Amino acid sequence: MQIGADLTGDETVDATGLIALPGLVDLHTHLREPGREDAETVLTGTQAAARGGFTCVFAMANTEPVADTAGVVEQVWRLGREHGYADVQPIGAVTVGLAGERLAELGAMADSAAQVRVFSDDGKCVSDAVLMRRALEYVKAFDGVIAQHAQEPRLTEGAQMNEGPLSGELGLTGWPAVAEEAIIARDVLLAEHVGSRLHVCHLSTRGSVEIVRWAKSRGIDVTAEVTPHHLLLDDELVRSYDPIYKVNPPLRSKDDVLAVREGLADGTIDIVATDHAPHPMEDKECEWQAAAFGMIGLETALSIVQQTMVDTGALTWERVAEVMSANPARIGRATTHGRPLAVGEPAHVVLYDPTAKRTIEPADTASLSRNTPYAGRELPGRVVATFLAGKPTVLEGKLQ
Repeated sequence: MQIGADLTGDETVDATGLIALPGLVDLHTHLREPGREDAETVLTGTQAAARGGFTCVFAMANTEPVADTAGVVEQVWRLGREHGYADVQPIGAVTVGLAGERLAELGAMADSAAQVRVFSDDGKCVSDAVLMRRALEYVKAFDGVIAQHAQEPRLTEGAQMNEGPLSGELGLTGWPAVAEEAIIARDVLLAEHVGSRLHVCHLSTRGSVEIVRWAKSRGIDVTAEVTPHHLLLDDELVRSYDPIYKVNPPLRSKDDVLAVREGLADGTIDIVATDHAPHPMEDKECEWQAAAFGMIGLETALSIVQQTMVDTGALTWERVAEVMSANPARIGRATTHGRPLAVGEPAHVVLYDPTAKRTIEPADTASLSRNTPYAGRELPGRVVATFLAGKPTVLEGKLQ
């Protein structure tokens, strides 16, 4: 359904005082199905997405089995269509089984019903420079993009938190910023060499922002994302040893938080992506070293962006529409999403109340998992309604 279509019915939503945004697009979501339905399913993940104002989510490939064939990506795509809470665009693995040894069936996934255009081994880095070069060359044939999880594996063996004075104080193995920055530097040069598109997942350090800024100044076709948690939280939270704050890449320093906010504000960082990473509580309610990396974030993302970027004057709501809808849709080639709110455009719309306040309760989520780092925090704003192609998926904050 398009905006401006002639409708008959008695469904009216009072949008007085609300902000209307194009339906949000998340380029980085973990839906866990197939294989880890104890943590999330396509249904529950897209319900969480709808409650967060998202109408399209890109599902990462680190499922069980890995989404490295046309069959698996089509399964995920069809599940999204069946459930109808958000359009699900599968991301294909770059390498078979995420093993980093040989390229997956990129062309077959691109030609499948799912029409995959984004490929990533997220959770693992494509650390082999020759493989990365081949992947970048391969996807040029169908206007694809490689989304790199920038983590040099040798520099991060056993790493548990951001490397710095605090990691030494806490006795946790440090995760140096250079492990992220070295891969980004290598990959922007590879992308320039082969003339391909590169996307940097969950950028988290000041040095990473500076490298991407430099690459863009050279005309290299690189885009980058930051997560809501890296916009708000810093490594001081790790003092609690609470694994709810354990994430990959790790929470960084206060200076890094300022740098990624500046990078998002000036356009160096193109998008906000949630990296929604659900885990069952037994994977989080344990000692720090044994805990899984990751946080859920679909239902809180817009509030975090409001708090860190809008309420601080760093972004307008028009720019929020760019970094959370138009830009991710463009990068992922989701052509019916990220469109302006205009007559004749697809009716993907979110209505948001920026004046509301809410205290985050872990149990108040559509996700199967409860691993939110914001429990007990008061956050601004709430999604009042979400419409997918004109059909309400959320009304008055409740799933339909």
